[in-house]
Amino acid sequence: MKIIWLGHGSFRIETSGRVLLVDPWLSGNPVLPEDRHEAAIAGATHILLTHVHFDHVVDVLPLAKRLEVPVAGQYDLMGLWGETEGVETIGFNKGGTVDLDGVKVAMVPASHSSTFNTQDGLRTGGSEVGYMLMAEGKTVYLSGDTAIMADMEWMGDYYKPDIGILSAGGHFTMDMKQAAYAAKRYFNFKTVIPCHYKSFPVLEQDASDLIAGLPGVEVIEPEVMKAIEL
Repeated sequence: MKIIWLGHGSFRIETSGRVLLVDPWLSGNPVLPEDRHEAAIAGATHILLTHVHFDHVVDVLPLAKRLEVPVAGQYDLMGLWGETEGVETIGFNKGGTVDLDGVKVAMVPASHSSTFNTQDGLRTGGSEVGYMLMAEGKTVYLSGDTAIMADMEWMGDYYKPDIGILSAGGHFTMDMKQAAYAAKRYFNFKTVIPCHYKSFPVLEQDASDLIAGLPGVEVIEPEVMKAIEL
């Protein structure tokens, strides 16, 4: 399994012969050079969407149309897009699991928001979610944008993820200390990868507090477009 950070909350995950783009943000991404965009999306087979804030959704529909790949995400939004946008969608909901050609993905709760601006004002685009990705004998928790929440207790106990990709930049999500607290209290990760940081000045710029808070856990600070092989 290769986990490749595209900056911010965006990832490319290569596993079981599939290439999943998670919240792929290319346009305006301050840490993903434009000359790396094509490499970031090459060979993609599926897109996963956690919520509709611009820094997660802006490139999803254009990429789905251009690459002719399905978008998997929260049922209400996927239903709308399937009817109005001419893209293939896989709609499911919290508690559900889908099989993306050999990669199983379970949708789990997150605690954030999922809104976008329109000419008629603010609108909701389904609800914010996270995912448990199961492949190659591993379970990866993709937290999406979230705060600490009590639901993490049953999620950790039921799915038992060994890898955590955690939003940890603060301001909009958990910060590094909170992510360390959540990982220690609710999960038993072997590996933790922070995300949703470094991309803007308002966010945390390093993972020192996360590393300090998780002795005995491998905390890997990702580098943009550099594969983490697990």
